[in-house]
Amino acid sequence: MAENHTSRVQQISIGPKNGDGTTVIDIEAETESENVEPATQPDIMANFDDTLQLARLAFASGKTRNVSFRRKQLENLLRCYEEHENEIISALEADLRRPKQESLIVETEFMKNDIKHILYNLAEWVKPEKPDKSFVNLLDDVQIFNDPFGVVLVIGAWNYPLQLLLVPVAAAIAAGNCVVLKPSEIAGNCAKFIAETIPKYLDNDCYPVVCGGPTETAELLKQRFDYIFYTGSPRVGKIVHAAANKNLTPTTLELGGKSPCYIDKSVELRTAVKRILWGKLINCGQTCIAPDYVLCSKEVQEQVIVEAKEVLKEWYGDNIQSSPDLSRIINQNNFQRLLGLMKSGRVAVGGKYDASERYIEPTILVDVKQDDAIMEEEIFGPILPIYTVENAYDAIKFINSRENPLVLYIFTTETEVLDLFVNSTQSGGLCVNDTIMHYAVDTLPFGGVGTSGMGSYHGKYGFDTFTHKKSCLGKNLALLGEKMASARYPPYSDRKSSLLSFLLRKRRPLPNLYLSHVIAAGLGVGLTFLVNYYLQKESN
Repeated sequence: MAENHTSRVQQISIGPKNGDGTTVIDIEAETESENVEPATQPDIMANFDDTLQLARLAFASGKTRNVSFRRKQLENLLRCYEEHENEIISALEADLRRPKQESLIVETEFMKNDIKHILYNLAEWVKPEKPDKSFVNLLDDVQIFNDPFGVVLVIGAWNYPLQLLLVPVAAAIAAGNCVVLKPSEIAGNCAKFIAETIPKYLDNDCYPVVCGGPTETAELLKQRFDYIFYTGSPRVGKIVHAAANKNLTPTTLELGGKSPCYIDKSVELRTAVKRILWGKLINCGQTCIAPDYVLCSKEVQEQVIVEAKEVLKEWYGDNIQSSPDLSRIINQNNFQRLLGLMKSGRVAVGGKYDASERYIEPTILVDVKQDDAIMEEEIFGPILPIYTVENAYDAIKFINSRENPLVLYIFTTETEVLDLFVNSTQSGGLCVNDTIMHYAVDTLPFGGVGTSGMGSYHGKYGFDTFTHKKSCLGKNLALLGEKMASARYPPYSDRKSSLLSFLLRKRRPLPNLYLSHVIAAGLGVGLTFLVNYYLQKESN
């Protein structure tokens, strides 16, 4: 059963829905109005002021710094996932017509494993770090403390409406912060679940949920936070970053972009096509790390088309629309946008659609041009264009002429080709001979570079994202240390300068910890005599 916390969820009316495919607060996008009365701006600001004040008081009280408290909150969140798994799956089905297996893999099981990984390692992560010491600090205490930032804001996205919100929230809790949770209003059923259920498991003063649409989120961003974590589109990422800049608030931006997929003739093509199509079609292509377009030769292109037709029939049968295993587009705005993108090039596979269901058949386009609309914006749907190149060099030139992708997919068995991509391209991450699966490795940082994002998270990297590394040098006032340091005091002399140069000179690290202890003790005795010698000569 859930804990009986007093709920202080801000039940701000859900505002206009935004449909650009990845945005949460795109105020300028066309909207689908709902029959609700929007909250007035003074009411919104008053609610946000109260929410932030409670969170700041909670953080100032010090309770989130208590590691036992953090652990208890994370255990409660894990229990929430376990006790409400069916409700989560139902909400995802209502918003995205997501198949149960996909929801288990990419939402509930992912979130459970994320928290378990944190709980298994939290005791170690929170310990002060003891970095290597230079020669001059051998007798000193050198540490790095892991401090929480304070009150942080986490803004989720609609395409994975629970995972993309709650995974960074768990990391922020682990790091000792208070967290304001802002679910995406576009995935309305999941937002409702978060608003109604999460407050029953988490401390409401420390971890309030704030709901609302673009207007409410824009007002929320006017508040002063200690850290902001946003997942969504590059365009809205700029808005969030600009708002954060007003208060010099540090941010992590998990954005998107067009992730290329290069295939050469060295691979076993049936397996490659399966992995590419799975990465493209999970969540109906509404994934920031979905392979966005394929780069290959004309010869490989023809083989890909043949294999794709067979794979799609194997997965979804003759009537793909009737298959329960393909999600739907989130809303009509995105659906119409995708139909516009399908006008690029020529349909080689698929191409059918049904507006009444927001259904688009898995589609492969060929003969696309580099300046076609589908090659200019992130697709976020079950459409895969193929752009032909002669070789890996041409593919790299094409990739490097565009913004840095969130991930680069490379299908090859040639070591030289792989090395060429690794050393000649820049991307948030790399995945070789598969798609999406790098995201599930919790010992790898996940994040973008350039317009695909800044900062990273997952596992320890998530804990570090929400942690300020506070450096500390500790010295004692004992006579030995003071004698060693006394050469820094006026009156200055050549002898003192020589001694300081000797002490401060950079040296290779000592080979092991135990030897360094012995040497440090010996040096301490030796330096005492040396300092005394210099000081005696100086006084004479």
